[in-house]
Amino acid sequence: MENKVTFHINNMAYTINVDDKLKEEITRYLSTEKNLDTKELLAAYIRVSQQYLRLKDDVETVTNKIPNL
Repeated sequence: MENKVTFHINNMAYTINVDDKLKEEITRYLSTEKNLDTKELLAAYIRVSQQYLRLKDDVETVTNKIPNL
């Protein structure tokens, strides 16, 4: 099911349509309850990027342990 999520960034409203799972993930790092500034948006992007890099490293580690066929 799709949801509309509105973020207020630098006193401007941005509404996007997302599914339930993405809504949970995106609102973990960005509040929909207050006005956000660019600094908070950048900080959320950096946190998600760090999380992605950790996951990528973990997948590469596991992949390297799998024997070649």
